[in-house]
Amino acid sequence: MAKTEAKSPDEMSFLDHLEELRWHLIRATLAIVIIGAVAFLMRGFIFDTVIFGPSKMDFPTYRLFCEIATSLGFDSAFCAEKLPFTIQSRLMSGQFSAHIWTSIWAGFILGFPYVLYELWKFISPGLYEKERRNSRGFILIASFLFFIGVLFGYYVVAPLSINFLGTYQVSELVLNEFDIGSYIATVRSSVIACGILFELPILIYFLTKIGLVTPDLMKKYRKIALVIVLILSAVITPPDVASQIIVAVPVLILYQVSIYISKMVLKSEAKKEARMAAKNTKKG
Repeated sequence: MAKTEAKSPDEMSFLDHLEELRWHLIRATLAIVIIGAVAFLMRGFIFDTVIFGPSKMDFPTYRLFCEIATSLGFDSAFCAEKLPFTIQSRLMSGQFSAHIWTSIWAGFILGFPYVLYELWKFISPGLYEKERRNSRGFILIASFLFFIGVLFGYYVVAPLSINFLGTYQVSELVLNEFDIGSYIATVRSSVIACGILFELPILIYFLTKIGLVTPDLMKKYRKIALVIVLILSAVITPPDVASQIIVAVPVLILYQVSIYISKMVLKSEAKKEARMAAKNTKKG
């Protein structure tokens, strides 16, 4: 029996595209599940070292800030011996559920490059050959930015948030005893949010390509973006200027880099249009 020839993207119907997308999603999901299963078996390392690392005062971030404060002659909460809170599980299935979901999220984070690869395999057939060549480094650059954001979230945002929220008290009569799900959600949201936030240059690149964003537009709203970043920094960090600056500066740098990328895309598009116009003139 003869094999059915693969259809080109132009010949594929809507249902064919859905079927193609389904298989890409299945493969991406399988990769997440497999990596998550490995993480599930590494329970001691994942929880004791990674997840609960920011809850211990010997965490590298706390030691660094303590040394900086000491060298400047200031007292700092980062120099305490122990954070004044406990982590507990108040549900019968609390620890098991935390183990399962943490493993899945670990699978997503570590498998992010492959998820991008499957996404790219679905999108790329619809691009021109030149556009595919110009986007060869997409997976590498997007994965690099994501992991930089994850590390920033884990070593900066998460410990600052945990230190502040863990030491905050409205009254000495109230003890901080956090549920394991709440604690893990704080770490997870810090890490995932920063990983996605650091994809801003990639997002701006594609939005500029389709004409939704321009450098002038980004410059026009830069002051508003600055205010939003500072507000977010104030929400997720302790109430001191130094911590807010530490979080805000990388985001503002990313915003400025995105403006530059948007400029480069428009220049490239302008050159392309000029070459096309020159060719049409010669033909005429």
